[in-house]
Amino acid sequence: MGEKVNQFDDIYLGLAPELGLLRLAQSGLGWKARKGEGIFTVRDADLKKTYWIRAARNFQLRLHLRDGKIVKFDGFQRDDFEKLKDIIKANYGLQLETKELSVKGWNWGKTEFQSNNLLFNVSNKEMFEIPLNEVTNTSLTAKHEVMIELSGPDGEGANKDKNRKGDQLVEMRFYIPGTVPKDPDADEDEGEEENAANVFYEEIKAKADIGEAAPGDGIVLFSETLCLTPRGRYDIDMFPSFLRLRGKTTDYKIAYTSIIKLFLLPKPDDVHVLFVIGLDPPLRQGQTRYPFLVFQFVREEETDVTLNLDEETIASKYEGKLERKYETRTYEVVSTLFKALTSRRVTIPSEFFKSYHNQSAIKCSMKANEGVLYPLDKSFLFIPKPPTFIPHSEIGSVTFSRVGGTASSASRTFDLKFNMKSGVDYSFSSINREEYTNLNEFLQTKKIKTKSMEDESTGRYADIADESDSDEDTGKRKRKPAIQDFGGDDDEGESSPDEDFVAESESDVAEEFDEDVSDSGGSGGESDSGNENDRPAKKSKK
Repeated sequence: MGEKVNQFDDIYLGLAPELGLLRLAQSGLGWKARKGEGIFTVRDADLKKTYWIRAARNFQLRLHLRDGKIVKFDGFQRDDFEKLKDIIKANYGLQLETKELSVKGWNWGKTEFQSNNLLFNVSNKEMFEIPLNEVTNTSLTAKHEVMIELSGPDGEGANKDKNRKGDQLVEMRFYIPGTVPKDPDADEDEGEEENAANVFYEEIKAKADIGEAAPGDGIVLFSETLCLTPRGRYDIDMFPSFLRLRGKTTDYKIAYTSIIKLFLLPKPDDVHVLFVIGLDPPLRQGQTRYPFLVFQFVREEETDVTLNLDEETIASKYEGKLERKYETRTYEVVSTLFKALTSRRVTIPSEFFKSYHNQSAIKCSMKANEGVLYPLDKSFLFIPKPPTFIPHSEIGSVTFSRVGGTASSASRTFDLKFNMKSGVDYSFSSINREEYTNLNEFLQTKKIKTKSMEDESTGRYADIADESDSDEDTGKRKRKPAIQDFGGDDDEGESSPDEDFVAESESDVAEEFDEDVSDSGGSGGESDSGNENDRPAKKSKK
């Protein structure tokens, strides 16, 4: 006669989204997914303690194993407690203990590391727990603050699932004040102390997946690499399936599957080369997202590296795309490794565009940020900040402004606006007027529709420019509506010599100053305290 088996339907294993069947027998217990081939078993000799806990998905059976691991089964109903309690006592000789959770709602408590979980306790009761295998990144955002990033539906955690519905927690921050002794066994008066937040941060890195690989254990390590976006110097530690970016206060783990674009672009200064990495999902640093990483290398800098791979692995896994030893320029080594490890094409400058100075990019500004714009074969890319990717296929038209008529004689730069099919516009200003011909020819080659602002305003631009020249010193407010009717993109530029804007600002300051004096009663006796009608009289006296 076989042993008796008890079964519970519609039970979840851990954080898995699949429902399954849980069966308990004297020899142990087992869980099998309803769909697929997921099977999980535990022997009776491995069980140490059992707990009954209220969970998000009804009630949970939590098993503590003798090797320190914790196994969770969710989906039990309240009425299952008595039945499950009798089964566990009869089969395994263990008590099913009820564990109460803290429901006070406090955000101040104590943390505890238990197996592969981080517990947050309030008044000696567990409030919540974080599975450390779901932690994708941690960093010190302040002296006493530690940030933890959790994997989302498209992340790299243990339970990656793009079909998850609803909101999902992706970041938490812990404020940890004070200090703790470096040596717990030393006397409080004699032992050295260190920041408690640093201890917590290092323990998270050690116990979570992000701390599983030590520096130098990967394929190759590039030290102190300059990154323009996000700004700083990082160690690039490359492993077979992911890379690590280690900075002074940050440590990122980036899977190669999240790298979707690679660019290798020479900087117009003939000294540096930029290597751009496109990410999806983007890198997150607090509330800021970085869909592109921009690294800068000195063009003539060379490196001598030996990959931590044997010849057999290079030949079989990487199909001979890598060499075991490199002695060449650093940017060439980096781009070659990324191309082989990510299986992504590296985009280089277009052969159809050269600037007036025979460069692959043009200098310009995007709002208040100076940078360079690369016309590529299938897209435009502005770097370093903010990195902006503009595919040719999404461009409706391109508008040039301040390139013709009488305005061109007064300005040495022009502006450029990409009118996207989605309705979003990207404006670039302070472009050298000498670049207009080459840039326009490139757009014609790519069959991108172009137009000038003079065409849109039906010749009114020249009239505005003449009015601006004649009224340069009058400071009249009527010029502001005229410029706005023409278009507001020029306001974004920094170095555009817009004389109307200067005159207007001088007029605004003068009038505001006069109003302040009149409101105060005119107590001052200086020359500036009079109104506008008094000023011509003073000039006539001179």
